[in-house]
Amino acid sequence: MAQRSDIRFVTSADGVQIAAARYGHGPLVLKAATWLTHIDPVQPGSIQQALIDEFSAAHTYVEYDTRGCGLSQRRVDEMSFEAWVRDLEAVADAYGADEPFTLLGFTCGAGVAVEYAARHPERVRQLILFGGFATSYFSTSHPDPAVRREGELMMELAAVGWGSSSPAFRQVFVSRFLPDATPAQWSAFDQLQRETCTPDVAARYLHSLYGINVKDAARHVRCPALLLHPKGDQMVPFEQGRRLASLIPGARFVPLEGRNHIPLPTEAAFAGFLREVRAFLGATAAPDAPTPRLTPRQAEVLRRIAGGATDKQVAAALRLSPRTVEMHVAGALRVLDCRTRAEAVHRATRLQLLEG
Repeated sequence: MAQRSDIRFVTSADGVQIAAARYGHGPLVLKAATWLTHIDPVQPGSIQQALIDEFSAAHTYVEYDTRGCGLSQRRVDEMSFEAWVRDLEAVADAYGADEPFTLLGFTCGAGVAVEYAARHPERVRQLILFGGFATSYFSTSHPDPAVRREGELMMELAAVGWGSSSPAFRQVFVSRFLPDATPAQWSAFDQLQRETCTPDVAARYLHSLYGINVKDAARHVRCPALLLHPKGDQMVPFEQGRRLASLIPGARFVPLEGRNHIPLPTEAAFAGFLREVRAFLGATAAPDAPTPRLTPRQAEVLRRIAGGATDKQVAAALRLSPRTVEMHVAGALRVLDCRTRAEAVHRATRLQLLEG
């Protein structure tokens, strides 16, 4: 598992304090901030934890909170795409001034990463983008009125319902981000949304997000680029990801199976992401330590637990007693050197032990 984070604050060009966390040692992988981040605490079982585990094993991995969110300065005057790019510049100057680094961008962070790579070609060694897009609701050259209305409705939902104790409004976002998640995963994501920012910040963020247009910037990217996109993405259609890849000279585009906008660490899309990224970075195997081996039954039990099944459900499906299921889980924890089931699922997924 990843070591404890080293959190520090970086000052952006307009004086806003940006919170950044560093893990591991080695060549720098810097993740551009995206929608509603919170670098501390890291939720067990989250994609955030899975990315930390993956990249900190052989790299210095740095992530940071979006302005107005998480540990970054909450009250800010400017919430814009340009401000996001300047925030990335400030973090890159603080952590990556010595040599070119790998820049990682998920979803709306992909556009910020593209803009940075185009403006600073000497700084970016490689570009990795997941679920990205070149234009959004309000920035297309020929906007569809119905599409624009959808964007306006999403902003209204954020402004009206974000601070409510009822999750009804926020569930609209959850259902589009994670349509294939379990109820527990939906609840965890909803809690993250509510805690990371205020309703006005959520609405302002969406307004700026929906105006992103990096078509010209994409054409000026000069580093090797790897783009990945789920075929059934419910938030950013697959065609938008393919369009962004077509604009970046020489970019490699990889379709992935799945519908979730943000891949869950336990699903096939994330396993595919890991394979492609490791090959792209030139590290196809986990460093140093030998890969642990699960028995077929341990792997099957963990796979079903990762899908949200209880011990009783696993026992019924595999025709085992609940006590036997517990024994297989305990064995998997020992093999993987993990204390909790969530940690075991993370590590087994990262090591590709649950595929099949």
